[in-house]
Amino acid sequence: MNHSDYQIPQLDLGGFDAGGSARATFLADLRAAAHDVGFFYLVGHGIEPALLDELLDLTRRFFALPEPDKLAIEMVHSPHFRGYTRIASEVTRERRDWREQIDIGAERPALAAAAGSPAWTRLQGPNQWPANLPALRPVVLRWQAAGAEVIGRLLRAFALALGQPEDALDSIYRNEPHVLVKLIRYPGRDATDGDQGVGAHKDAGLLTLLLQDEQAGLQVETQRGWVDVTPRAGSLVVNIGELLELASDGYLRATLHRVLSPPAGTQRFSAAFFLSARLDATVGVLPLPPALAAQARGPERDPSNPLHREVGQNQLKGRLRSHPDVAQRHYADLLAQGESHPQRSA
Repeated sequence: MNHSDYQIPQLDLGGFDAGGSARATFLADLRAAAHDVGFFYLVGHGIEPALLDELLDLTRRFFALPEPDKLAIEMVHSPHFRGYTRIASEVTRERRDWREQIDIGAERPALAAAAGSPAWTRLQGPNQWPANLPALRPVVLRWQAAGAEVIGRLLRAFALALGQPEDALDSIYRNEPHVLVKLIRYPGRDATDGDQGVGAHKDAGLLTLLLQDEQAGLQVETQRGWVDVTPRAGSLVVNIGELLELASDGYLRATLHRVLSPPAGTQRFSAAFFLSARLDATVGVLPLPPALAAQARGPERDPSNPLHREVGQNQLKGRLRSHPDVAQRHYADLLAQGESHPQRSA
């Protein structure tokens, strides 16, 4: 059952920046929102509206490119899981997602292959950019930088809200965190064979920022059922990732969410920014105050989707499962060893 009347919380990051009683109120609201539903709208984030408008405009322009231009940078060419994914090529919970997208990570060189290196080191490497849309690269990199700054403030706020020093999470994500931008187009239901824009899943990192256009479709699972997260002008949607669930011993819960395909004759565009810890980091458990520890539920346990405290292992697991074509081409050695099975997203 869907409950469109349920109100996803809205928080103003300006309250955290203001200090004093405004900060205390913000931290209490943040803790409640993250513990109860794991999703909230964020205003007062400080990202220029012009940047957000330009990002959505370039997202639309990218997907309007001729198909050969997009396929020239198809993800299957990249062992780092960067580039374009055509409609119905990504898999969530053993069903194909009816969306097309481009995945863009941090601009870093590939790590040199060395005997005995962890398999996750292959995740780092260069992006693939469309040759006929040069304006995309600088705008996406600005979105990465702006998103990282906002999430950095939120992670300091989360640390305080959980009764920790403000820098309690710094050691796992400062200096080269694993970041990912997804620009996404969902075609209307007349162009699909179902309503799964993307299937129900959790995000593998620390926090996610999402910029939506005006078309609805995002839903989050709550105790009341599936709830619409409708677009709100000027706001970003924030949701908790699995690593914060692990770090808080389940006090903060990464929540299942999905996107329904838009109605026939329409389409939906979005731009997501995912910030994870460093790939070489291991996520420990924060020493929560007794009152919060008593409400910590422990990380959710799903035998089909085990959570790893080793960040690189957790990230690689999700990518192998959601992109079986890339897994087969570039990670056949791991598949032969049975280290993962590319059937569903994490």
